[in-house]
Amino acid sequence: MKMGSIFLDVSNGLKALDLSLRLFVIPFNVASIWITVTNHQDNTVYGNLEFNNFKGLKYMVCISAISAGYALFAAVSSYLKCLLTKAWLFFLTDQVLAYLMVTSLAATSEFLYLAYNGDKVVSWSQACDTYGKFCSRLRIALVLHIIAVCCFLALSVISAYRVFRRFGPPFVPSEEAEHART
Repeated sequence: MKMGSIFLDVSNGLKALDLSLRLFVIPFNVASIWITVTNHQDNTVYGNLEFNNFKGLKYMVCISAISAGYALFAAVSSYLKCLLTKAWLFFLTDQVLAYLMVTSLAATSEFLYLAYNGDKVVSWSQACDTYGKFCSRLRIALVLHIIAVCCFLALSVISAYRVFRRFGPPFVPSEEAEHART
């Protein structure tokens, strides 16, 4: 097997993996959005609780919607030759969205941690004792969001490989050349 055919096999395999991950991430983002947006619970003592009451959850929903839309756009554009030559554009967008997905994951995780455990220092009580259904549905949305984040992290690595494989390795002078100069 020639060296050129190995790179073609790796390139075709990465292209298939890239497309699969982009298509795979869409339903997880959509499900996470759906569960979060439709999540509400009414309590006769404390009132109604909805995702609209929390900026962190709104942020997660917005980032999930943006990343699902981008994943669909990128999957469709993988068949358009004019956009495929712009590997750096996918690299930048994948990196930005991966970081945004991680920040939305952190915000939602912190929210759930405080909802389950409270914070005695600032007198926040546990909300999940009172709003158990709301918290359990949000935990499911968080698991789906974690899967989507992992997919985007993998996509950012693949797009980085695609961009940086075009450049040769950095020039490192050999020890003999270094000794000859001195």
